[in-house]
Amino acid sequence: MRLLNMFSTSKLYHNWKQKIKQSSLEGHWQEVLENYIDLNKAGLHLEDPTLFPHIFKACANLHYLREGISLHACIIRQGLESFTSIGNSTIDFYIKCGVMSSAMRVFAYMENKDSVSWNIFINGCFKFNQGSSKEGLLMFVQARAAGFEPNVSTLVLVLQACRDFRAICEGFSIHGFLIRSGFLSDVSVQNSLLSFYSEFEEMEIAEKLFDEMLVRDVISWSVMIGEYVRSGDSLGALLLFQEMLSSNEVKPDEFTVVSILKACTSLMDICLGRLVHCFVISKGFDSDTFVGNSLVDMYSKCIDSDSALQVFNEMSRRNIVSWNSILSGLVHNVRFIEALALFFLMGEAGLDADAVTMVTLLQICKNLRDPSQCKSIHSRVIRWGFESNELVRNAVIDAYAKCDLIEFAWELFQRMESRDTICWSTMISALSHSDKPVAAIGLFQEMILKGKKFNSVTMLSVLEACSLTAHLRRSKWAHGVAIRHGMTSEVAIGTALLDMYSKCGAVDSSRKVFDQMSDRNVVSWSAMIAAYGTSGRVYDALSLLSEMELSGLKPNAVTMISILSACSHGGLIEEGHSCLQRMMHDHGFQPSMEHYSCIVDMLSRAGNLDSAMDVIKSMPAGINAGASVWGALLSACRNSGNSELGGRAASCVLKLEPSNSAGYVLASSMYAASRMWEDAARMRKMVKNKGVKVVAGYSLVHIDDKAYKFVAEDGFYHLHSEEIHGVVEQLHCNMKIDEIQELFIPLSL
Repeated sequence: MRLLNMFSTSKLYHNWKQKIKQSSLEGHWQEVLENYIDLNKAGLHLEDPTLFPHIFKACANLHYLREGISLHACIIRQGLESFTSIGNSTIDFYIKCGVMSSAMRVFAYMENKDSVSWNIFINGCFKFNQGSSKEGLLMFVQARAAGFEPNVSTLVLVLQACRDFRAICEGFSIHGFLIRSGFLSDVSVQNSLLSFYSEFEEMEIAEKLFDEMLVRDVISWSVMIGEYVRSGDSLGALLLFQEMLSSNEVKPDEFTVVSILKACTSLMDICLGRLVHCFVISKGFDSDTFVGNSLVDMYSKCIDSDSALQVFNEMSRRNIVSWNSILSGLVHNVRFIEALALFFLMGEAGLDADAVTMVTLLQICKNLRDPSQCKSIHSRVIRWGFESNELVRNAVIDAYAKCDLIEFAWELFQRMESRDTICWSTMISALSHSDKPVAAIGLFQEMILKGKKFNSVTMLSVLEACSLTAHLRRSKWAHGVAIRHGMTSEVAIGTALLDMYSKCGAVDSSRKVFDQMSDRNVVSWSAMIAAYGTSGRVYDALSLLSEMELSGLKPNAVTMISILSACSHGGLIEEGHSCLQRMMHDHGFQPSMEHYSCIVDMLSRAGNLDSAMDVIKSMPAGINAGASVWGALLSACRNSGNSELGGRAASCVLKLEPSNSAGYVLASSMYAASRMWEDAARMRKMVKNKGVKVVAGYSLVHIDDKAYKFVAEDGFYHLHSEEIHGVVEQLHCNMKIDEIQELFIPLSL
């Protein structure tokens, strides 16, 4: 009877073992644990070491931490922890349940570690325990010293860690090991190496590795195409994509298409983008949200917002990136009202805005110059908890400044507990653009005193503020700061410096900066030509244009505006016309409305009003005379006393720019000069009725290396009135009294 019971128990134990193994093979983890529990309830103890890994695997997949710990205790009681397979299963269980400390203890006490032990532990460091990738990399180095042979999975993760931690030397070492061990023939390992070298911009090595690959999968092609795009070689990416299609080795996937769309965007090639869009539709990739977002971005940046909207509306699934892409696309295409309306639809769609959405909305407010909307968006930022986001806070400061709410921007800046470089730079720029350049410079000085780091963007804002103050000594101080921080070698900084000195009236200093620039672009040359033009050194400006062309640099639209303006101020009509004709003939240059404005101004200043009017009438189709063109003619009519033609010009200016005070000031001055007092009074009344803010003209007088700005009504109440009027007396000796009076006519109504 006893033998019969033993046989029955043995058979029952064997059945449970088979059930546990079978359930594990089929992935029925709950059944594995249920059979194990039933076995224990029957009073039987699991003694077969090969079964424990199955149960640990079930606990790991179900995240049953308590049951796994209990099983571990059972193994220790039975003295089975010395089995390597059980130790490996225990480590794997603790790693997958997120208890890395227990996994490390089990691993440390293991007497017989094999390659599986190392692979499980190192893989766990990389995969399942965030922040331990560095530990995994160090562990891999120790394991290699102990003779550990990694598997493909581990090598892929190690290469990824080398890429993440910028460990290029370790990556080179692993590449050598891959060659010696024969793992280099594995496609997944080769793809990881491609990604590694691409990350470090070692494109020559990546290209050589790619060319030597006997088998390439879609990841291989996508990695190379994506890296070409990231490194700025969009044409190379397109050629490789063409090679991929013609090779018939493998078909592109969604990730490949996204990279190609980025290449089209970079090249601003909308025709090619449309061809890729057709390819996307033919392959059925248009249902992929990631691809749809890339299409929206491509069309938006290629200035086809209608197509971007169509793609967006046809998307079956949209995420927050989709909405942000179309919103920023509409802003990029200057469709601000539509973007704002779409934002409200976003709320109706049940999607919550994120920080990127808030920044885009603030850009809309900034461009619309809408203070009420700006306050409204800021209130949403506070309600939705985005005020702690540095990117959003900086955007709020910038938006307030552009909406003439500099006090709100300053208050927000003062309340901020921590400020990064971007925040300081944004506030300095905001003060500068809000006609508070002295405050901007003061804030920069505070930034330096507090030991805050600043960048080129900060320096550009400071140099702009210095140019607005026209204070030479302060400008030289800013130049010194730029020199000490090694920024003068940058083209943008050098150009800003020469422009700053020009605004201070120190054109020779501008030329000195220009000559010392190691690298110059068309903006640098144009700025120097403009500096000569505004200071009346028109022949120097013309000479510099010739020098620019000899250097092999092609003048652009801004260069021509600078040279035409110089000729206008110097009264060199023939030279101005000659330069324009030469640019059109030699460089295929097509004048814009701004250039015609300069030509009209040039002719008008010389008193050739009829010729100026003929230029306006003969402007090509598609270019309409803007306010600047009519304003130049109006200014000349004021000087010549031609109120009849001036009246027509004034009508056009006020129609085109009804909220700009300049047209009213010029018209009023013109009528006053012709003693047409009723018409002059009518202009003043229009300003008052329409609520136009008059921006008074001003004069600059340099006294002891300082520039003082004053308008006519400052009179003798100006802080430095004695010094200023002393200089005016000197001017009075060399100028006719009526010229002095004329100088002050435009300053106020």
